[in-house]
Parts: sequence; C-alpha cells; structure tokens
Amino acid sequence: MISGKKVSLRAIEREDLKTLLAWRNKPEFRRYFREHRELNWEQQLSWYENIVLLDNNVRMFAIDQENKLIGACGLCYINWVDRNADLSIYIGINDIYIDDLLAIDASKILINYAFDELNLHRLWTEIYDFDLYKVRMFEALGFNLDGRHRETHWTNGQWHDSLFFSLLNEKKA
Repeated sequence: MISGKKVSLRAIEREDLKTLLAWRNKPEFRRYFREHRELNWEQQLSWYENIVLLDNNVRMFAIDQENKLIGACGLCYINWVDRNADLSIYIGINDIYIDDLLAIDASKILINYAFDELNLHRLWTEIYDFDLYKVRMFEALGFNLDGRHRETHWTNGQWHDSLFFSLLNEKKA
C-alpha cells in the first residue's frame, strides 16, 4: 500500500471487481473512457486475470480511503525502453468521477510511484475535450498540453477532440 494525505493506493483484489465493473459501466462515466461499450463480468474478469495480474506493461491500483474502495487508477501502456506510461484515474464512489481532493491525492501518489519507483521519465494521458474535470486536474498537477487530435471521439451526437497531456520527471535524466 502506498499512502498519500487523503487516500492510499493498493493492489486490486478479486472482491473489488464487481464494484469496479458497476462504476466502469455507468453511462455518465463511460463517455470519458476509451472503451465506451458496457462491459460484462467475463470481460472484467479477463481484464483482471490477464492485464492486472499478468501484464508487465500495466500497473493498476485500487484507490482506498479508510479501508474502503473509492476508485481506480493506474499506469498503462508502459514503455520500459522509452520510460513512459499513460496515467489513468477515476473516483467511482458517490458518482464523483474527478474531484479536487481525492483524485488529486491519488494522482500525486501515482506520479511519485511512476517517477521514483519505476524510474519513468514521462507520463502522458489522452482525454476528450469535453472532460473539463480532467483538464483542470492535469493542469493543476503540472501536466502540459502537448497536442490535439481532431474529432477522434463520438459521443452525445457529435465529434470531440482528443487532448494529450504529459508530465516529465524533472528529478532524473
């Protein structure tokens, strides 16, 4: 377990999967995710068994507050040669999604883990232009807007752009 000021990150356990699946399938959350279709139990279990437990290029965590699961985050698509990864996060409890307290604290823990423990050089994320919660969060965390891919995501009857943000590990070369 890795602790911050308000939350901790811990390994995802099998007993977390049903809650994570329910959050993941919420239409109001799902529109923000790359995988926008509803997932079933078999897909969730496969993700856990094949990605969370076995894929060396992924580090997923449960976000925990006072021994209660409140969200999930992780580093995906880790490139060990170029030392970079995609940062992913959401708070599922109480329909929060992203906030100024819990998500920020969990992100800071994950950033420190990525840079200090895994010795990564760069973290990046792709979000959609309507995801103002994450735009504000990544800007507050010091991420830079690297670029925009136009009209990559269809939701609510219109096209939206993908925004790419990144943060460099300034501590190490």
